[in-house]
Amino acid sequence: KLDVLYLEACALASSFRLAESIEQGLDILSKLGMEVHADSVEACVQETKDLLSPYADDDLLNFKQMTDPTMILAMKFLGKLEMGMTQNMPTSVPYVAFKIIQLSLTHGMSPVSPVGLAYYGSHLAKQWSISEGYHYVKLALSLLDKVGSRENAGEVIFIGTQVKMYVEPLQATLEYHHEGYAAAMASGDSSLAVINLYASIAANFFAGANLQRMHELCADAIQFSEQRQQLIIMVQLQQVQRTVSKLIGKDEEAKHSSEGLDISVSNSSVLRSHHYQTAYVNFIFRSYDDAVKYIEKYFAFQETTWGNLFFAHAVHAFYTGLISFWVARKSKEQNWYQRGHRSKLALRRWADSSQWTFENKWYLLEAEESFCKNDFETAKSYYKKAATSAKQHKFIHEEALAYELAAYFYLELGEREQSIEHFMLAHEKYLEWGALGKCDCLLKFVEFMKKL
Repeated sequence: KLDVLYLEACALASSFRLAESIEQGLDILSKLGMEVHADSVEACVQETKDLLSPYADDDLLNFKQMTDPTMILAMKFLGKLEMGMTQNMPTSVPYVAFKIIQLSLTHGMSPVSPVGLAYYGSHLAKQWSISEGYHYVKLALSLLDKVGSRENAGEVIFIGTQVKMYVEPLQATLEYHHEGYAAAMASGDSSLAVINLYASIAANFFAGANLQRMHELCADAIQFSEQRQQLIIMVQLQQVQRTVSKLIGKDEEAKHSSEGLDISVSNSSVLRSHHYQTAYVNFIFRSYDDAVKYIEKYFAFQETTWGNLFFAHAVHAFYTGLISFWVARKSKEQNWYQRGHRSKLALRRWADSSQWTFENKWYLLEAEESFCKNDFETAKSYYKKAATSAKQHKFIHEEALAYELAAYFYLELGEREQSIEHFMLAHEKYLEWGALGKCDCLLKFVEFMKKL
C-alpha cells in the first residue's frame, strides 16, 4: 500500500499539485512515527552538525547500506518532500534534510541520502557558510555512486550545481545542469529534467552566452516543457525568451495557453519573476519610469525565505542594486540608496567565495554607490575596475554594462568625449554579445548627443 501512496505523491508533484503531494507525504510519515519539525531552523542545523561531526567523508562514503524496507520507503517520501517544499514551504526544507541525514546515520545509506546532504549543504551556503555548504554538496554528489542507484541524481545535481556556482567560475559549471537533465531523463523524472533544463538556460544567460543561440535554446526548452506538461517552468522560460527577444531586437510576445495564462497571473513565483524580468529589460533600455514601476512590484512581493541558495539570488541582488542606485540618484530617496547598499554588501561577500564570478559585479555596485555619494574619483576608479574584471573573467555583457554606466556617469559630469568613448566601447561589447536591439538604441542616443 505504501508503494501505491508513494506513486500517487509522485504523480501529484509531477503535475505541480505540490500542496497535495506535501500533505500526503507528511501524513504518511506521521503514520510511520516520523514528524518533520524542530524547535527552530537554527536548532535543526546545529543538531545536524552534531550528528555529522564524528564522521569523516570516507566514513560516510563507505557507510552501511539501508536494508529495512519501511525505512527505505520512508526515505523516498522524505526525498519527494524536499523539492516540493523548496517551492511551497521553503522554511521547512532544513527539517526534511535533517530527518534524511538522521535516518541515514541510524539505519544506513539509501538512494535518498545524497538528497539530504545536498539540501543541507545548500542551506549552509544560504546562511553564508558557503565553503562548508560547498563541501557537503560535493560529498552528496560523490555519495550518488555509492548508494546503489542514481534515481535522485537529477535533483542532487540541480541543488549541488546552484551552490557550486558560488565557488567555481560560472562558465565552468554550465555543463553540470546538462548532466542533471540527462540523469533525470534516465530515471524517468520529467519534472527534474525540465528544472535542470531551465537552470541551464538561466545560467547561460547569466554567463553572457550569445543571444541568438540563447533564443534558439529557449524555443527548444519551451517546446520540451509543454510536451512534458511542466507549465510553470514553461511560462518562466517564456519570460526569459521575451527578455532575449527584446535584447536582439525582436518584439515577440509569448503565446500562452489558457493554463499558461492562469499561471502567469496567479502563481506568486512566476509573477515575481515576471516583474524582475520586466524591470531588467526597462533598466537595460533605460526606461526609467517603467523600471521603477516593475522593480517596486518586484519588491512588493513578500520575499520568500528560501531555505536554499540559488544563483538567481545573486543575479537579482546585482540588478536590483543597480536599479536602486539609479532611482536613488533621481529621486533622492534614502530607502533606494539603502537597497542598493545592501545589494553591494551581498555581492562583496559573494566575491570572497568566487572572485571570478562576482568581483566585477561588486565593483560596478561600488561605482554606482560612489556616484550616488558624489565621490567622483572613487566612482571613476571602480567603473574602470568593473570593466577590466568583467573582461578578465569573460562576462562580455557585464563588460558592456560597465562601459555604458560609466558613459552615463561621464555625461552627468559634462565630460562628453569620455562619455561618447565609453558608449562606443559598450556598443562594441553589446554587439559581440548579440544584443542588436540594445545596440540600435545606444547608437540613436549617441547620435542625439552629438547633435546637442
